[in-house]
Amino acid sequence: MARWGRWTALGAAAALLATGCGGGSGGSGDGKGSTADAHASTGSLATPGAAVALPSSLTRQKLDWGRCKNTADSAAPDGDWQCATMKTPLDWSRPDGDTIGIALVRARSRASGGDQAGSLLFNFGGPGGSGVSTLPAFGSVFSSLREHYDLVSWDPRSVGASEGVRCRSDKDIQAAESLDYTPDTPAEEQAFFQDATDFGKGCAKAAGTLLAHASTTDSARDMDLMREVLGDRKMHYFGISYGTELGGVYAHLFPKNVGRVVLDAVVDPSADAVGHARNQARGFQRALDDYLESTGEDPKKGSQEIADLLDRLDARPLPTSGGRKLTQTLALTGIVVPLYSEQSWPRLTTALAAAKNGDGSELLALADGYNDRDSSGHYGTSAHSQRVISCLDDRQRPTAEATKKRLAEFEKISPVFGDFLGWDTAGWCHDWPVAGQYDTPEVSAAGSAPILLVGNTGDPATPYEGARRMADELGKGVGVLLTWKGEGHGAYTSGNACVGSTVNAYLLKGTVPKDGKVCS
Repeated sequence: MARWGRWTALGAAAALLATGCGGGSGGSGDGKGSTADAHASTGSLATPGAAVALPSSLTRQKLDWGRCKNTADSAAPDGDWQCATMKTPLDWSRPDGDTIGIALVRARSRASGGDQAGSLLFNFGGPGGSGVSTLPAFGSVFSSLREHYDLVSWDPRSVGASEGVRCRSDKDIQAAESLDYTPDTPAEEQAFFQDATDFGKGCAKAAGTLLAHASTTDSARDMDLMREVLGDRKMHYFGISYGTELGGVYAHLFPKNVGRVVLDAVVDPSADAVGHARNQARGFQRALDDYLESTGEDPKKGSQEIADLLDRLDARPLPTSGGRKLTQTLALTGIVVPLYSEQSWPRLTTALAAAKNGDGSELLALADGYNDRDSSGHYGTSAHSQRVISCLDDRQRPTAEATKKRLAEFEKISPVFGDFLGWDTAGWCHDWPVAGQYDTPEVSAAGSAPILLVGNTGDPATPYEGARRMADELGKGVGVLLTWKGEGHGAYTSGNACVGSTVNAYLLKGTVPKDGKVCS
């Protein structure tokens, strides 16, 4: 299934990055310790602040930092980046049982003496995005933060070099591109749901026992062990997109361990799977309207023309220069990609014009970038990890019947994106091999230090309204909202001076801005 069924991460930029590195080899079954050898680490399976007894082989492990290695999907980063592997429990309810390896990457701080504040962890979203690949590629964007912190990121469990899951072959992924993800006939509907079943079976075979232990909650617990192993008293963290949900879950579980935390492009924690799809339909339609207005087109008329183009592709895919066909779903993916960044809008104009003239090559190239497909036809695994994590998180399993009743609502919200996102609520986790854990994540964090939330009014993937809802759910005095009146997914990486200086003052000096500050 196309990865953009869950539009998150750093958008097209993150998907198109080609650099990265891998950690060392992971462990399995080597993390056992006696009761006398246990160390109390904060956080339990359900209760914030309760203790979990971890063996000292985990809490006192020494990371073997060294040169990063090439992986199957990316080359090792240049410069002074180092990689290591941390052992963590496979099953957090059995902390002295089998372990898995979590791949980490870091760049050491340029600070000296008392100016060094420990580590600043990054998660760039997805879920399923590789921090080991992404942080070095964006290293220059975050360079000023090295004046105070070691910059650290990781591949969450089931991602990349951390027991990364590949659920199907490149050949099968390409074959699935010909499916209709907005089925119009009983035969298309049957193929749509059978593909979802087959994908889940492939993930179960590839992941084994990890399939039930790759949730956001598992990753939040990994983060706190990471904090302890890195030698940090407090968790300093920068989460983007899905990384904001992970940050909220961490703050709920470990409120007393929260240091300086920034959540940018904030996921709405009050939205369930269907609500999230509604939010994205509104967000991407809003971004498309803004794009169309920037070209001088009437948004309503321009959206209808694009919807008509997609309808034609549903019946007759377009040819491309490489010989493959541009299907309706691939075209929609290609339209989504430039909406992640205002700087990419001109490319959308070019791609749409070519498609209207019968050439699908430009939209296909955009879709391939987002789907991690290289020129040789090899696909990355972020889409697989994304589904593994989100389907373990999401408890909802909407039926085909319930979905069909909602389609009119989705199409009213967005004539371009609504139909796909409506069907996606039923297909994404259909017949998934393991049950989901919650309808919405718990992020209340009473007793936490202030957390800075950055919301962008033109964000398509995580609409602005989610930032205010995250602030409300974190609790009074915890969530501090900074608003940027801009376009694209995320704010800090946009280069906006007001956002950059406010976030840097918070992270580097501890200056908490007034709740409700606006950058334009």
